[in-house]
Amino acid sequence: MQSSLELTRRQVLALAAGAVAAGATGRIAKADGVRPAVVELFTSQGCSSCPPADAFMEEVRAMKDVVALTYNVDYWDYRGWRDTLASPENSKRQYKYAKARGDMDVYTPQMIIDGVTHVVGSQKSAVISAIRYSLSNPPPVWIPVSIFANDAEFQITVDESPADTPVPAASLWFVSVAPRIPVEIEKGENAGQNIVYLNVVRKLVPVGMWHGDKMTLALPKDSVMTEDSTSCVALLQMKPLGRILGCATWGRLNS
Repeated sequence: MQSSLELTRRQVLALAAGAVAAGATGRIAKADGVRPAVVELFTSQGCSSCPPADAFMEEVRAMKDVVALTYNVDYWDYRGWRDTLASPENSKRQYKYAKARGDMDVYTPQMIIDGVTHVVGSQKSAVISAIRYSLSNPPPVWIPVSIFANDAEFQITVDESPADTPVPAASLWFVSVAPRIPVEIEKGENAGQNIVYLNVVRKLVPVGMWHGDKMTLALPKDSVMTEDSTSCVALLQMKPLGRILGCATWGRLNS
């Protein structure tokens, strides 16, 4: 359910920019110097305020230099409909963001930009302003990340930190994604609606810690992907859960 939060000019100016690689259609994806905005939508099938934001994701994920992800949360399930795409991990991620920011502001639909700033997901002008700010303001540190895939595994490489640049410890997250999932909602506040969820996070796994040195991880596909996920994202993110420092994508996330 939507809170009364509105994106103020002060919040926009406080945005910290992040960047991710554009979606790849081949077997390898890497940053290549591009710094798109990372947009994470927290939504629920049991939230009457969420369908406009869910629909708006069609526009957001089609934007140039944007990686958009949808996280269905489970804390509205008690209202009469159990969200078929939700997971406790998604809800925990949203709460950890709020704790890291220090405002404990958790609501749906909420979009979090680059891991640091939140915007009401149905307020199109505010979301677009936040994304534009992100794209036009480079982050203090950006670490190239790449994903290579073969038939059996993903290989993720995180580059070393720039020389003489102190970097915080960061977590590497693997995110499996289903590009499009239609859902017919039978009960609750959205009963009778057919909603299409886009770039749905199906599995969220912390796979390693990064301390500034170059590292490479091999992940078996069958351990990190679900049957309905055909794309994935690697996120390098400040601990405990903050600014995104690097990212790569594999598969189609923009269509």
